[in-house]
Amino acid sequence: MSEMREAALQSKAWPFEEARRVLKRYQNKPPEKGHVLFETGYGPSGLPHIGTFGEVARTTMIRRAFEQLCDIPTRLICFSDDLDGMRKVPANVPDPEALAEHLQKPLTSVPDPFGTHDSFGDHNNAMLRRFLDTFGFEYEFYSATEFYGSGKFDEILLRAAEKYDEIMEVMLKSLREERRQTYSIFLPIHPQTGRVMYVPMKEVNAKDGTVTFDDEDGTEMTLPLTGGNVKLQWKPDFGARWAALGVDFEMYGKDHSTNTPIYDKICRILGEKAPEHFTYELFLDENGQKISKSSGNGLTIDEWLTYASTESLSYFMYLKPKTAKRMYFDVIPKAMDEYHQQLRAFETQDIKAQLNNPVWHIHGGDVPKSDMVVPFSMLLNLASVSSAEDKSQMWGFIQRYAPEATPETHPGMDAAAGYAVRYYNDFVKPTKVFRAPSDLEREALEDLRARLVAWEGGLDAEALQSEVFACGRDRFDPLRQWFTALYEVLLGASQGPRFGGFIALYGVQETIDLIDDALAGKLAED
Repeated sequence: MSEMREAALQSKAWPFEEARRVLKRYQNKPPEKGHVLFETGYGPSGLPHIGTFGEVARTTMIRRAFEQLCDIPTRLICFSDDLDGMRKVPANVPDPEALAEHLQKPLTSVPDPFGTHDSFGDHNNAMLRRFLDTFGFEYEFYSATEFYGSGKFDEILLRAAEKYDEIMEVMLKSLREERRQTYSIFLPIHPQTGRVMYVPMKEVNAKDGTVTFDDEDGTEMTLPLTGGNVKLQWKPDFGARWAALGVDFEMYGKDHSTNTPIYDKICRILGEKAPEHFTYELFLDENGQKISKSSGNGLTIDEWLTYASTESLSYFMYLKPKTAKRMYFDVIPKAMDEYHQQLRAFETQDIKAQLNNPVWHIHGGDVPKSDMVVPFSMLLNLASVSSAEDKSQMWGFIQRYAPEATPETHPGMDAAAGYAVRYYNDFVKPTKVFRAPSDLEREALEDLRARLVAWEGGLDAEALQSEVFACGRDRFDPLRQWFTALYEVLLGASQGPRFGGFIALYGVQETIDLIDDALAGKLAED
């Protein structure tokens, strides 16, 4: 056994722990289908969102971990439930009124309001695929419309008819009394109107493979279960899909957790082993409220990627998936800096530590080197004091601090400089508040200014930090008060970087000028 595999089998990182649960399914014999199947599901009623990213990113991390544990091939299917009826007209589409007549039709039967695809479902599926491809995910795309219509679901649908009473018993226990009166696991698609019908069944004929019901006008109809004429309600569909595909692993949000026993029972009733599943906690906004697509609170994918890298978002997704996390703009700088700290740590770690490092899971073991010669939080402070409007202004300071760095040789650094300027202008600048120094703080600042005027040590960040430290050591207890004063008086912020590193980046003379402005009261006036 290789050292890598041995370490993977012992790793405490959560993707390896989940992967080992999947592997246990096949300890005695390999899967008959010849591979292990990971799945993620998607409702294409709207645009892909940050939860979609998190689900596919985390499932991919577990899949990569699994591939280190054994030689069984794997697949990842992204399944779009595009046969679902359109329950309401989205507000964010062109000419929404024109869609009203298509309510309850499958999304793949609703005209595309954007005019670019055959249907609204096809449009949203294309958005999803472009979204997944942008992030480089390896997956196979499955459409429910094609899956039902091509006959790939027929065997399971006929088996569901045979086991109808058993499945209904599972479902009825979970429903309110009034819903039980009309509920059926089968939803016929009206051959004339094309609408998905929520009507009670008069007969489910397993022998003939048909269902009989009255449509909305009271006309009795009989339709074959197969060939895309009938779909399953969403909860039975979950379990039936697992059975039809032979799914080994699927993760979903905590809001699904109460339905897990239902999905599992239906899968087993249909004669297949239920998959392993992983329930993740939901994301919260800065006020601790659940992030909702409809209310628009919290961060979108586009917003995160305006101010930080894809990898920093993957890093955020890796951390404590079973803990509810607040996801708002203030978490972005921390995620950026911690991601690069982990990149730098990876280079010096042994295999065991590397497998526990988030960046191994983000990059599937092919971990790049960090080219961030300046921390992101430092770039934000630099953007603040220099009032930078574009990243070229930032590079003047960066290259004095790290002469070997250029936008071409350090593309990650270059991108981060652009992110920092945007983040500063959109979030830091509007809230920046300077204050005047107290008498004791003024005395310490004058001491620091004098030391910098006499400074001949070049741009040595650690040596400069020692000078900063010396100015506050005998004046402030705790010393943290001195650094807080530096941030609030000179940077207009409540926290900031190691100040010696900031001086080295911004420049000794520039810092002297900044102190002069603060002592003259010019900063607090702005």
